[in-house]
Amino acid sequence: LGCFLIDTVAMVFGMPSALFPAIALVRLHAGAAVVGYLYAAPAAGALIAALFSGWFGHVRRQGVVIVVAATLWGVAIALFGFATSLWLALLLLAFAGAADAVSAVLRNRIMFALTPDAFQGRVSAAYLAQVTSAPRLGNLEAGGLASLTSIRFSIASGGVACVAGCLLLVAVIPSLIRYEARPGT
Repeated sequence: LGCFLIDTVAMVFGMPSALFPAIALVRLHAGAAVVGYLYAAPAAGALIAALFSGWFGHVRRQGVVIVVAATLWGVAIALFGFATSLWLALLLLAFAGAADAVSAVLRNRIMFALTPDAFQGRVSAAYLAQVTSAPRLGNLEAGGLASLTSIRFSIASGGVACVAGCLLLVAVIPSLIRYEARPGT
Protein backbone atom coordinates (compact mmCIF):
# COMPACT_ATOMS: atom_id res chain seq x y z
CA LEU A 1 0.00 0.00 0.00
CA GLY A 2 2.81 2.40 0.87
CA CYS A 3 4.42 1.88 -2.55
CA PHE A 4 1.17 2.79 -4.30
CA LEU A 5 0.49 5.79 -2.10
CA ILE A 6 3.95 7.38 -2.21
CA ASP A 7 3.89 7.37 -6.00
CA THR A 8 0.34 8.70 -6.02
CA VAL A 9 1.36 11.56 -3.72
CA ALA A 10 4.37 12.39 -5.90
CA MET A 11 2.40 12.33 -9.14
CA VAL A 12 -0.76 14.10 -7.95
CA PHE A 13 1.05 16.95 -6.22
CA GLY A 14 4.30 17.08 -8.16
CA MET A 15 3.32 16.54 -11.79
CA PRO A 16 3.38 19.92 -13.56
CA SER A 17 3.74 18.79 -17.18
CA ALA A 18 0.38 20.30 -18.16
CA LEU A 19 2.01 23.65 -17.45
CA PHE A 20 5.05 23.10 -19.71
CA PRO A 21 3.60 25.04 -22.67
CA ALA A 22 2.78 28.00 -20.42
CA ILE A 23 6.21 27.85 -18.77
CA ALA A 24 7.94 27.86 -22.15
CA LEU A 25 5.87 30.78 -23.40
CA VAL A 26 5.48 32.96 -20.31
CA ARG A 27 8.54 32.29 -18.22
CA LEU A 28 11.17 31.16 -20.71
CA HIS A 29 9.89 33.24 -23.66
CA ALA A 30 10.31 30.30 -26.00
CA GLY A 31 8.28 28.12 -28.32
CA ALA A 32 7.44 24.55 -29.19
CA ALA A 33 11.02 23.25 -29.16
CA VAL A 34 11.45 24.26 -25.52
CA VAL A 35 8.15 22.61 -24.63
CA GLY A 36 9.59 19.43 -26.12
CA TYR A 37 12.78 19.82 -24.07
CA LEU A 38 10.73 20.24 -20.90
CA TYR A 39 8.75 17.08 -21.64
CA ALA A 40 11.93 15.15 -22.48
CA ALA A 41 14.02 16.21 -19.47
CA PRO A 42 12.46 13.86 -16.87
CA ALA A 43 12.79 10.96 -19.31
CA ALA A 44 16.44 11.83 -19.91
CA GLY A 45 17.05 11.82 -16.17
CA ALA A 46 15.28 8.47 -15.83
CA LEU A 47 17.38 7.04 -18.65
CA ILE A 48 20.60 8.18 -16.99
CA ALA A 49 19.47 6.65 -13.68
CA ALA A 50 18.61 3.40 -15.48
CA LEU A 51 22.07 3.27 -17.06
CA PHE A 52 23.58 3.40 -13.58
CA SER A 53 20.98 1.16 -11.94
CA GLY A 54 23.28 -1.73 -11.10
CA TRP A 55 23.51 -0.63 -7.49
CA PHE A 56 19.71 -0.94 -7.03
CA GLY A 57 20.01 -4.69 -6.54
CA HIS A 58 22.37 -4.20 -3.63
CA VAL A 59 20.13 -1.81 -1.71
CA ARG A 60 19.00 -3.46 1.50
CA ARG A 61 16.94 -0.61 2.99
CA GLN A 62 14.80 -0.14 -0.09
CA GLY A 63 12.02 1.65 1.81
CA VAL A 64 14.39 4.42 2.88
CA VAL A 65 15.63 4.87 -0.69
CA ILE A 66 12.06 5.05 -2.03
CA VAL A 67 11.07 7.71 0.50
CA VAL A 68 14.24 9.72 -0.11
CA ALA A 69 13.81 9.47 -3.90
CA ALA A 70 10.14 10.54 -3.79
CA THR A 71 11.06 13.41 -1.46
CA LEU A 72 13.86 14.49 -3.81
CA TRP A 73 11.34 14.45 -6.67
CA GLY A 74 9.23 16.90 -4.67
CA VAL A 75 12.20 19.13 -3.85
CA ALA A 76 13.30 19.21 -7.50
CA ILE A 77 9.77 20.06 -8.66
CA ALA A 78 9.42 22.81 -6.03
CA LEU A 79 12.72 24.34 -7.17
CA PHE A 80 11.66 23.96 -10.81
CA GLY A 81 8.73 26.20 -9.93
CA PHE A 82 11.20 29.06 -9.44
CA ALA A 83 13.53 28.32 -12.37
CA THR A 84 13.83 31.18 -14.85
CA SER A 85 16.68 29.67 -16.85
CA LEU A 86 16.05 26.93 -19.40
CA TRP A 87 19.16 25.03 -18.35
CA LEU A 88 18.25 25.11 -14.67
CA ALA A 89 14.69 24.02 -15.49
CA LEU A 90 15.96 21.11 -17.58
CA LEU A 91 18.49 20.08 -14.94
CA LEU A 92 15.85 20.07 -12.19
CA LEU A 93 13.41 18.10 -14.33
CA ALA A 94 16.13 15.59 -15.25
CA PHE A 95 17.03 15.22 -11.58
CA ALA A 96 13.35 14.66 -10.77
CA GLY A 97 13.14 12.01 -13.50
CA ALA A 98 16.20 10.23 -12.13
CA ALA A 99 14.73 10.24 -8.62
CA ASP A 100 11.46 8.87 -9.98
CA ALA A 101 13.27 6.07 -11.81
CA VAL A 102 15.09 5.02 -8.64
CA SER A 103 11.82 5.04 -6.71
CA ALA A 104 9.93 3.18 -9.45
CA VAL A 105 12.44 0.36 -9.74
CA LEU A 106 12.52 -0.23 -6.00
CA ARG A 107 8.73 0.09 -5.63
CA ASN A 108 8.32 -2.60 -8.28
CA ARG A 109 10.84 -4.84 -6.56
CA ILE A 110 9.01 -4.54 -3.26
CA MET A 111 5.56 -5.10 -4.76
CA PHE A 112 6.62 -8.22 -6.62
CA ALA A 113 8.58 -9.56 -3.65
CA LEU A 114 5.65 -9.15 -1.25
CA THR A 115 2.78 -10.14 -3.54
CA PRO A 116 1.82 -13.83 -3.57
CA ASP A 117 1.96 -15.42 -7.03
CA ALA A 118 -1.83 -15.81 -7.14
CA PHE A 119 -2.24 -12.03 -6.88
CA GLN A 120 0.59 -10.84 -9.14
CA GLY A 121 -1.73 -10.09 -12.08
CA ARG A 122 -4.22 -8.15 -9.97
CA VAL A 123 -1.54 -6.12 -8.25
CA SER A 124 0.14 -5.41 -11.60
CA ALA A 125 -3.19 -4.23 -13.03
CA ALA A 126 -3.84 -1.98 -10.05
CA TYR A 127 -0.31 -0.59 -10.28
CA LEU A 128 -0.69 0.07 -14.00
CA ALA A 129 -3.97 1.90 -13.35
CA GLN A 130 -2.28 3.98 -10.67
CA VAL A 131 0.80 4.95 -12.70
CA THR A 132 -1.43 5.82 -15.66
CA SER A 133 -4.03 7.87 -13.79
CA ALA A 134 -2.07 9.63 -11.01
CA PRO A 135 0.03 11.82 -13.37
CA ARG A 136 -3.15 12.86 -15.20
CA LEU A 137 -4.75 13.82 -11.89
CA GLY A 138 -1.55 15.72 -11.11
CA ASN A 139 -1.87 17.64 -14.36
CA LEU A 140 -5.47 18.46 -13.47
CA GLU A 141 -4.35 19.68 -10.04
CA ALA A 142 -1.46 21.73 -11.45
CA GLY A 143 -3.56 23.35 -14.17
CA GLY A 144 -6.47 24.08 -11.86
CA LEU A 145 -4.28 25.61 -9.19
CA ALA A 146 -2.31 27.63 -11.75
CA SER A 147 -5.55 29.07 -13.11
CA LEU A 148 -6.50 30.19 -9.59
CA THR A 149 -3.05 31.43 -8.54
CA SER A 150 0.03 31.38 -10.76
CA ILE A 151 2.23 28.91 -12.61
CA ARG A 152 5.04 29.42 -10.11
CA PHE A 153 2.78 28.91 -7.08
CA SER A 154 1.15 25.83 -8.59
CA ILE A 155 4.44 24.09 -9.31
CA ALA A 156 6.31 25.13 -6.16
CA SER A 157 3.42 24.36 -3.82
CA GLY A 158 2.92 21.03 -5.56
CA GLY A 159 6.54 20.11 -4.88
CA VAL A 160 6.19 21.16 -1.25
CA ALA A 161 2.94 19.18 -0.95
CA CYS A 162 4.76 16.16 -2.38
CA VAL A 163 7.47 16.44 0.28
CA ALA A 164 4.87 16.90 3.02
CA GLY A 165 2.89 13.95 1.69
CA CYS A 166 5.97 11.73 1.74
CA LEU A 167 6.66 12.67 5.35
CA LEU A 168 3.02 12.09 6.28
CA LEU A 169 3.08 8.65 4.65
CA VAL A 170 6.16 7.71 6.66
CA ALA A 171 4.28 8.68 9.83
CA VAL A 172 1.07 6.85 8.85
CA ILE A 173 2.68 3.80 7.19
CA PRO A 174 6.05 3.38 8.94
CA SER A 175 6.48 -0.07 7.38
CA LEU A 176 7.27 1.71 4.10
CA ILE A 177 10.47 3.31 5.34
CA ARG A 178 11.35 0.29 7.47
CA TYR A 179 11.18 -2.16 4.57
CA GLU A 180 14.41 -4.09 4.12
CA ALA A 181 14.99 -6.46 1.23
CA ARG A 182 15.56 -10.06 2.09
CA PRO A 183 18.52 -11.73 0.43
CA GLY A 184 17.55 -12.84 -3.06
CA THR A 185 14.70 -10.30 -3.51
